[in-house]
Amino acid sequence: MCEISAVWSLDKPISTSKWSLNPVKLIGFFIVGLMVFTAASIILKDLPSHTRLRLLTDPDATEDVSHLSITVQKDKLLDGLLTSGFDERSCLSRQESVLYHKELRQKPSSYLISKLRNYEALHKQCGPHTVLYNRSVELIKSGQYRDSADCSYLVWISYSGLGNRMLTLASAFLYALLTNRVLLVDPGVNMPDLFCEPFPGVSWLLPPDFPIIDQFSMFNQESPHCYGYMVKHDIIGNSTGSILPPFIYLHLAHDYDDQDKLFFCDQDQSILHKIPWLVMRTDNYFVPYLFLMPAFEQELSNLFPEKETIFHFLSRYLFHPTNSVWGLVMRYYQAYLVQGDEKLGIQIRVFDTGVGPFKYVVDQITACLMNENLLPQINREEPILNPSGKQKTIAVLITSLSLGYFEEFRNMYWEHPTVTGEIVGVYQPSQEEHQQTEKLWHERKALAEMYLLSLTDKLVTSAWSTFGYVAHGLGGLKPWILYKPENRTAHNPPCVRAVSLEPCFHAPPYYDCKKKAGTDTSKIVPHVRHCEDVSWGLKLFDQNNEL
Repeated sequence: MCEISAVWSLDKPISTSKWSLNPVKLIGFFIVGLMVFTAASIILKDLPSHTRLRLLTDPDATEDVSHLSITVQKDKLLDGLLTSGFDERSCLSRQESVLYHKELRQKPSSYLISKLRNYEALHKQCGPHTVLYNRSVELIKSGQYRDSADCSYLVWISYSGLGNRMLTLASAFLYALLTNRVLLVDPGVNMPDLFCEPFPGVSWLLPPDFPIIDQFSMFNQESPHCYGYMVKHDIIGNSTGSILPPFIYLHLAHDYDDQDKLFFCDQDQSILHKIPWLVMRTDNYFVPYLFLMPAFEQELSNLFPEKETIFHFLSRYLFHPTNSVWGLVMRYYQAYLVQGDEKLGIQIRVFDTGVGPFKYVVDQITACLMNENLLPQINREEPILNPSGKQKTIAVLITSLSLGYFEEFRNMYWEHPTVTGEIVGVYQPSQEEHQQTEKLWHERKALAEMYLLSLTDKLVTSAWSTFGYVAHGLGGLKPWILYKPENRTAHNPPCVRAVSLEPCFHAPPYYDCKKKAGTDTSKIVPHVRHCEDVSWGLKLFDQNNEL
């Protein structure tokens, strides 16, 4: 902060005439002081509370007014990615997250921004309880239709764990953007309690009186409304003038079959384009495969010139934690992480059964941290080291269902000093023991921990983990990925640095729609290749990135 210092000379008397109280001068001082106070209040109001407290109480704080102005002026709308017009108090994370997250990896393209504004207008025109929505719902009640509908919709069914839901919801939104459909979200059990509304003026939540909402749990590959089932039994075709169903169920979960996978073929998209209501269940981040579809490839390139930024942009656009979740994030960050000169996140997901911690997992994580210089070595010979000068502090945030891994690393840096003198603090917000999908407090904590991981400077994640994908995507971080151990043995090498920000599509089709034959779909275009952590998965890479 700027400090005002007064130099008083004890050798000379103070002139009373110089300091006489002129009323005009008093009014001037008062006005100037009021202006300074008002400006400071505006600046401080928009800063995180821990920064406000430091500025008001720490005379040695180094921030000056110009730095504060820059901080406050950080673009809350993320270079146009977000739109204004929301009640700020109803969703604090929408405005405050920019003060904690790093800047966006790239600027969103002007084409993407324009597309999002157009989508928001479409959603407001066709969203729940509008005249056009009510008219479209009547098509489902009638059971058939011939003419084109006023609005087309994509209904996303809430399914699988929270990480999967966030990845698939981003995938569904992108597909809706490409096909000019309105995305409606099945609330499931907890979605309204976890996320704020992302679109202005009208909700994205599917109304509870939607005619077929009670049937969602029964939809599967054998449902008469399933697209794969219809293809298999020649129920639907591309002939003109035929009576079409008002809705079709798309089964895109990990167990989908060859007929379900025809969703990713242009010819089948031309059929689906005619259907006013598509209802989708998936647990896959299927965005990479959209780039293999000629119908979408150019549009996607226009929207995302840097292809590895797709989930990063979409997650920052769509997923704003509710105030209850944001409170968890901020309280923990300010209590444990804010004072760290460097912040390291470690996300641990163990797929082996049994009670941990497993030694081979601890050994593999330790090897990764030491080999990649992510944490300092410990000194096992000297109990106390007292290097001169200010010691660097490293705050380590561990997320795991088990408490045991946290205890291993906490004790390591508590019982031994570091060789180079850093002070390492290790923290873990929760230890839920096992995943409890759809339990509200469990999922609030899970979402808070994803966000906390995204606020770190460096990040280590576990292979195959959608939780980790969301965390590094939100933060725009290229993590070190821990390879999945095999046969309860630590993998060697222990980890690999991610080349791309994008999540991995775990269960892609291996089918060439043009040739109607199986193929290695990682060889079709240079920017869709196999993932670092899942050898058969597909992932988007910028063309200048190399594995």
